[in-house]
Amino acid sequence: MSPINNLLNRFKQAKSVEKLIYINLGVFILVFFVNTLGFLFATKNNFIVDWFILPASFDDFIRKPWTLITYGFLHVNFIHILSNLIALFFIGNLFMDYFTSKQLYTFYFLGTIFGGLIFLLSYNYFPAFSQNISNSALLGASAGVSAIFIGIATYIPNYEFKVPLIGFIKLWYLAAFWVALDVIQIPISNSGGHLAHLGGSLFGFIYVSQASNIKINLWSKMLSFFQTKKKPLKTVYKTKKKTKSRKVTNANQDQVNHILEKISKSGYDALSKEEKAFLFKQGNK
Repeated sequence: MSPINNLLNRFKQAKSVEKLIYINLGVFILVFFVNTLGFLFATKNNFIVDWFILPASFDDFIRKPWTLITYGFLHVNFIHILSNLIALFFIGNLFMDYFTSKQLYTFYFLGTIFGGLIFLLSYNYFPAFSQNISNSALLGASAGVSAIFIGIATYIPNYEFKVPLIGFIKLWYLAAFWVALDVIQIPISNSGGHLAHLGGSLFGFIYVSQASNIKINLWSKMLSFFQTKKKPLKTVYKTKKKTKSRKVTNANQDQVNHILEKISKSGYDALSKEEKAFLFKQGNK
């Protein structure tokens, strides 16, 4: 098997967090490969960077609208990509303990888009950036990572990490510190990057909190939907197939009742991932 086929197979078999890491690393390596070719052929522009980076000017953005997504996979600095991918690895795997691969991709891509929009709007609205708009641009996975981090922190705020020399600290404390760092650094350096991080964080918070509000507002309806309703008796002809189907239905109802009882005692967050999936499946029948 060739090295390329081996890499492709490893990518296909990788978990969703690892796939995002591989894509970012692949683009990073490609950027430096093109840089080497540019040096050898005495060309200054790196077409990969030009193609992926998100410009601050609306006029430039309109000519390259795809950059609202591609900037989230572009890094040109080793420390930058290292810090982003370390954060993505740990935060992404925690996220996957409670959500699906599809939801991980949703948070990463929509967080990237939301962060990019905040960046564009800020540079074209706030007077502080008016003189720098023509030579400013955005790159890096931080907005997508921020969306994932703040999303999971909003979902399980009381989850605790053991930090050396400090002890146990709740996840929402870390999330608040993460956001505060971006806020206080806007006037200092990399203003566009910090604004994009805040945009991704805002998306993660809104997405999860709104979903939670919908869940709370509709909870009474869900309870009544899942409860067995008494119907008037009527004569039916029983068959083996129907009897089997009824047994399955009764078993499902018993499991639903058990889950609802668990929620009433300990809350929705006390459910396991399998129980949440089962409840969601029953609600969509």
